[in-house]
Amino acid sequence: MKKDQINLFDYNNPDLPLEARVDDLLKRLNLEEKISQMVYYSSAISRLGIPEYNWWNECLHGVARAGVATVFPQAIGLAAAFHQERLQQVAEVIADEARAKYNQFTKHEDRGIYKGLTFWTPNINIFRDPRWGRGQETYGEDPFLTSRLAVAFINGLQGSHPHYLKAAACAKHYAVHSGPEPLRHSFNAEVSVKDLRETYLPAFAAAVKEAKVEAVMGAYNRVNGEPACAHQELLVQILREEWGFAGHVVSDCGAIEDIHKEHRVTATPEESAALAVNNGCDLNCGRIFESLRKAVDQGLISEETIDQAVRRLLRTRFKLGMFDPPDRVPFNNIPFEINDCAQHRELAREMARESIVLLKNEDNLLPLNQDKLSSIAVIGPNADSKKVLLGNYYGRPSRYITALEGIQNKVGDQTRVYYAHGCDLSTQATDSLGELATSGFAEALAAAERSDLIILFMGISPELEGEEVEVANSDGGGDKTSLNLPGMQENLIKIMVETGKPVVLVLLNGSPLAVNWAQENVPAIIEAWYPGQEGGTAIADVLFGDYNPAGRLPVTFARSLEQVPDFKDYSMCNRTYRYMEAEPLYPFGFGLSYTSFNYTNLALNIANISTEMIEEIKVTVEVENSGEYSGDEVVQLYTKDVAASGIVPVWQLNGFQRVNLQPGEKKKISFALSRRQLALIDQQGRCWLEPGKFKIYVGGQQPDQRSELLSGKKVLATELEVTGTAIELAY
Repeated sequence: MKKDQINLFDYNNPDLPLEARVDDLLKRLNLEEKISQMVYYSSAISRLGIPEYNWWNECLHGVARAGVATVFPQAIGLAAAFHQERLQQVAEVIADEARAKYNQFTKHEDRGIYKGLTFWTPNINIFRDPRWGRGQETYGEDPFLTSRLAVAFINGLQGSHPHYLKAAACAKHYAVHSGPEPLRHSFNAEVSVKDLRETYLPAFAAAVKEAKVEAVMGAYNRVNGEPACAHQELLVQILREEWGFAGHVVSDCGAIEDIHKEHRVTATPEESAALAVNNGCDLNCGRIFESLRKAVDQGLISEETIDQAVRRLLRTRFKLGMFDPPDRVPFNNIPFEINDCAQHRELAREMARESIVLLKNEDNLLPLNQDKLSSIAVIGPNADSKKVLLGNYYGRPSRYITALEGIQNKVGDQTRVYYAHGCDLSTQATDSLGELATSGFAEALAAAERSDLIILFMGISPELEGEEVEVANSDGGGDKTSLNLPGMQENLIKIMVETGKPVVLVLLNGSPLAVNWAQENVPAIIEAWYPGQEGGTAIADVLFGDYNPAGRLPVTFARSLEQVPDFKDYSMCNRTYRYMEAEPLYPFGFGLSYTSFNYTNLALNIANISTEMIEEIKVTVEVENSGEYSGDEVVQLYTKDVAASGIVPVWQLNGFQRVNLQPGEKKKISFALSRRQLALIDQQGRCWLEPGKFKIYVGGQQPDQRSELLSGKKVLATELEVTGTAIELAY
């Protein structure tokens, strides 16, 4: 068929309504062609002028696996900034680079994997267990924080154009998924309806209802006995009927095959494919949907059900402008030159600076005064590592600034920098050549003895934690088996402290570490995560006072695994700050600053409300920078149901704002609390607002004793009384 004949079809007319165009194209496809569009490597249909399309793409913290791109801090670091506006800005840049690449890829007819506009990001699972290797991909352990950051990222990635998506986001992995990584293909996550509604679903609900996310990815595991990618309650009753999701559902890669091979819920590929599509899964990352032709012949699924799935997939491609004249889609004008540009690299630096958390600063050792340092020892396996900048699911920066390079660039020729590797990340005895794990200690000591100050770069790396298939050096199949620093790192820290020189410890990692000895004996500790391509510059900025750190922990740092329940237990009992009974090493929401902030005048616009009232409660507080440095403060609001009739969180985050204050500057901060934020989820999964008293806490941290001890500060508190009779609310 000639091109001008193809252009006469209604689906090619951009002036027609979207649904009319989708229906027109769908009716022109035969069954085999429809099925060919339901696998991630969708086939070309030349008779209709439809090019092939590969749905699989990633952009967790920058466009991934598609050549050079700006690499921002890993997702857990993005979360540590507690900064919705900055995260949306980052996502907007990622979308721009995605379009810039896509425009050139399609120009040169490269339509392969990682070259499309459908990004399987963000990962909004709850980081409930510190062992989970993929926890680094998430926004932490809190449903509210995860929800707000998910909405910000999705809005930034998809854009605000009235007709077109800049890129399509995908909320994953729906919905109860967080390890153990080696068991994910066969594991059954058993979860109560209370925990499901209170902890595991809120971020997905926000992604769908607020951000209008275009896609949702089902998880590998079963949830209460049913495969997540073929789960009637999750995919149909909740996602589509309750939340009104109008986008498409994609399986995790290989998850449909797992239904018969690992979960053994079905016996054949045809049965697995039919079960998934009948229950709301539209796109297969894998090959099993190729069996749908046989499934139709066997009476397992109807063509009408397949039509429904294909309609959803076509709608996404139309919204991305793939069937429109190039000049009608504004994003086609985004030039290749904006990819990895200087402006984007500067944003990567700013985002990395905002993500850094100051955990300890005894006697104000930090920031460092370069004028008083003639020599510095930079020591540790992560000091000059590029891999720890990147985390997982990363692109390829055109330049990397390691921590060592960042410090060298900062001090220039004025200060001598001695560098020693010190030890490997994980070697405990001897390496493959028989070299002792402590063989680098002597060089480290030589460097330390000649220096005024020691900066240690320790932690873990993406080689030790991550996704099952990518982490060859993990003892736990991608997960951690211990929270301690691996290898001989703690031994090296102790030897460095014994020199009597001032020591700063910088951690690079994607998940909590139990640095108990260091907390007691090292004067200054910084958490830098996997900080992206400009990580070394950002770390140096913080160390030498060019930037005042204000990051907060998005996940609790336990003292040991003795404080953590069994990995396979998905109950929230004794998990995360909301239900944890023991005192952690570092609490969720904790982080120090080089300056100090005073909170005053915490007030509610109304101290008594009825359960029947629908207006929001306004909470205000004044925050003043009472120190000598300008800097950001992360103002956090927590609520506590004092007289709940059932089990509720100790308290929970229900508001946060990151604000910048100059020395002596004061700002009034406002929060709005809804009735829903005061409601509880009962054991039957129902949402109730009960009469009784509620505590409202506002400060730069949680209202717990450990945070108070570490920071030397208390948060402000006030009380709200709810009157009337208990009423059931919508989720």
